[in-house]
Amino acid sequence: MSHGHGHGHGAADQNRRRIAAALVVTSVVLLAEAVGAWVSGSLALLADAGHVLTDVAGLIIALIAATLAARPASARRTWGYRRAEVLAATLQAAALLAVGVFVLVEGVRRLLEPPEVHSGAMLVFGVVGLLGNVVALLLLVRGEGERNVNVRAAVLEVVNDGLGSVAVIVAAGVIALTGWTRADALVSLLIGVLIVPRTVGLLRETTSVLLEETPPGLDLEDVRRHLLELPHVHAVHDLHASRITSGLPVLSAHVVLDDSCFRDGHAPEILDRLQECVAEHFPVAVEHATFQLEPVGHSGHESPTHD
Repeated sequence: MSHGHGHGHGAADQNRRRIAAALVVTSVVLLAEAVGAWVSGSLALLADAGHVLTDVAGLIIALIAATLAARPASARRTWGYRRAEVLAATLQAAALLAVGVFVLVEGVRRLLEPPEVHSGAMLVFGVVGLLGNVVALLLLVRGEGERNVNVRAAVLEVVNDGLGSVAVIVAAGVIALTGWTRADALVSLLIGVLIVPRTVGLLRETTSVLLEETPPGLDLEDVRRHLLELPHVHAVHDLHASRITSGLPVLSAHVVLDDSCFRDGHAPEILDRLQECVAEHFPVAVEHATFQLEPVGHSGHESPTHD
């Protein structure tokens, strides 16, 4: 017995448009920074262009995933492609983590062997890159509606890329004023320190969904206790909760009722109260809940592995 709700396809369409617009702008930034690196001979700009290339790849993955997520469910894929968003976000986070580690390693190398750069051209193209990042960020966060983990991963990529552009601008200014080329290495290390913890946090969230861990903020023992407080409920077992994707928690449980509930037609009322309980009482509202109602004597037919 279950309780179903819509999946918010309007929000999914809005997320897809946001990602597509950000992809166009970020691709322009990539082209500008690649040209800038060639004109100025700046390794910092070249490294940032590599960072943007990773972002473009991540946004392409995100756009493909958002498009797949909008496809309807089928008999074979009962949740459609909603999980594709989480897979895409995991790939993006893993790529960003690799970029962050690369930036840290490259920053140390440049401290030891600072490169020669033309700070003027470096500054101009750094500003162009930053402006493009700001536009892409505004496109991703504008308007109302849900921003799922896939969009949040895209926002994180654009923000990190914007920080890279800021680093290029700061380094160019310091080099132009003082000639101290190690400034490039120092700001690169700062960017690496900013990138790594955030991407690790995103990876934790996406892997939590993939491993079907209990949604954060939902205490299953609290759920069990509250369900047991309902009239005619004897026991709750096989209680599980997970997430299909961000913002879509699901829950299932076997609920043992008085035998009389099945004779006097009281069971449907109990089911309604169970559904209302998990949808309204807890910090994480679970609107997709499935309950199997059982009489007391049914326990002998259950698998011994059930809790």
